[in-house]
Amino acid sequence: MDSRDPFDRYGTDVLAGDWRGKNKKVARSVAAERDLVVEESASGWVGAVVRVDARMVELEDRRGLVRAFPLGGGFLIDGEPVVLTAAVAAPTGPKRTASGSFAVENLTARTARASRIYVEGRHDAELVEKVWGHDLRVEGVVVEFLGGVDDLASHLDEVAPNRGRRIGVLVDHLVEGSKESRIAAQAVKPAYRDHVLIVGHPFIDVWQAVKPSSLGIRAWPTIPRGIEWKKGICQAFGWPHETQADIARAWQRILSRVNGFGDLEPELLGRVEQLIDFVTEPTA
Repeated sequence: MDSRDPFDRYGTDVLAGDWRGKNKKVARSVAAERDLVVEESASGWVGAVVRVDARMVELEDRRGLVRAFPLGGGFLIDGEPVVLTAAVAAPTGPKRTASGSFAVENLTARTARASRIYVEGRHDAELVEKVWGHDLRVEGVVVEFLGGVDDLASHLDEVAPNRGRRIGVLVDHLVEGSKESRIAAQAVKPAYRDHVLIVGHPFIDVWQAVKPSSLGIRAWPTIPRGIEWKKGICQAFGWPHETQADIARAWQRILSRVNGFGDLEPELLGRVEQLIDFVTEPTA
């Protein structure tokens, strides 16, 4: 029989071609966007995407623990195999900064002004830098942290604010009757009043200025009096809280969920913008 006979039942090799993959489902590609919940199939780790770069994706589980995995195959979404890829943002015209302002391309930081913004602590300074850092470099504004406001009056005396050296101060928990409100009221001498602006937010600590929704919670836990607030927060979240290093790691975990002004409460946003306007106002 002619081997080309289409009816030759022995002439066709049933193993020819990709017989193993003939009915195999091809995993679809999915961009690893923030808050996307996936499972890493090899380890069974289930978590939401909190960070991604060109090679790795970080997944945070329901206990707040974070693990990093290489991008690519080996992930599941609702039981379906997927290939995770780095999300690529389409160009949308002028870039915006984390604060929502238009970015200045090819920025060379301006020489620092004599005017300054003071904040209470390191965490306040890191949050302001993350959201407003670009804007501050454009304007040449330096943010300094004081380590608390108890010595605010002496800090102001040291710099002797004047028309060309304005000082803006951001204070935590600046509400009527608080210790912070009393310190703020007594810190500014008459000679400084036109050159110093003290504003504040109502939150116990700047941590609380991060929207609960950005952390995947409905509300910040209420911490009873007598318990150090940050330690109480960490304990409520099930995070280590015994040492200062534990608190620092907890803050970095919270800060990692802040991508821009939309992750912060308006009570903080408005005050920081007010301070930037004050210290950059023309003096002529």
